[in-house]
Amino acid sequence: MKLKPLLAAMVALSLATAGPAFAQRRDDHRDDHRGPPARSAPQRDHHGEQGGGPQHNFYKGDRLPTEYHNRQYVVDDWRGHHLRQPPRGYHWVQAGGDYVLAAVATGIIADLILNH
Repeated sequence: MKLKPLLAAMVALSLATAGPAFAQRRDDHRDDHRGPPARSAPQRDHHGEQGGGPQHNFYKGDRLPTEYHNRQYVVDDWRGHHLRQPPRGYHWVQAGGDYVLAAVATGIIADLILNH
């Protein structure tokens, strides 16, 4: 009897049958309606830099809060607001008396114009 081919066949069979066990679907149907756990934004030191927005807490590199993703805050008439043309994939958002240049897809803040 050839031991190596038999051993190889047994290993192949065990791997083939163990695979579906690792691919099981996990359904978390919770009744507590808490939603996904909230992740806090990383705390960064802005070294006295003034932030934008109503509470002056928007900074370059941070993500624009989701409430500002609404069309009502987007500045389509950037010329009328004396702003430069936003690069492709970015738009101006008005936040209080400030303007924020943010990436459309991610909301990452690329630039701020304060008290404009």
